[in-house]
Amino acid sequence: MRLAGPLRIVALVVTVGLTWIVASILLGGPGSGFPRIQQLFTSPENSVTAEPRARKYKCGLPQPCPEEHLAFRMVSGAANVIGPKICLEDKMLMSSVKDNVGRGLNIALVNGVSGELIEARAFDMWAGGKWLLWPPTF
Repeated sequence: MRLAGPLRIVALVVTVGLTWIVASILLGGPGSGFPRIQQLFTSPENSVTAEPRARKYKCGLPQPCPEEHLAFRMVSGAANVIGPKICLEDKMLMSSVKDNVGRGLNIALVNGVSGELIEARAFDMWAGGKWLLWPPTF
């Protein structure tokens, strides 16, 4: 009778499974492990409530803008890896995703009353693109 080999494998699998369950209960925080088993060991008074999410204001600003003001945010890029972003009233005017930014000077011309984008350009000041700024072509 050669039952010793399969019995050892079954015993090993059961031991590893039970060890994993106990470790996930003891070491795991809320939301991890087996939820049914964790419900047995936690009382309703000690249950963790989810924190409310922070409010998101226009353009990802930390505070809301006053009435009759436009929300504006400009984020500089990081070297040549992450491009700059210009946001106005929760509309992304310039970003790498829209593919309308470049190295140098990035300018967005916006209607001051309606807030709509008229033109967006990138002027490469490193490669001698200064002549594009004068005379104004907007």
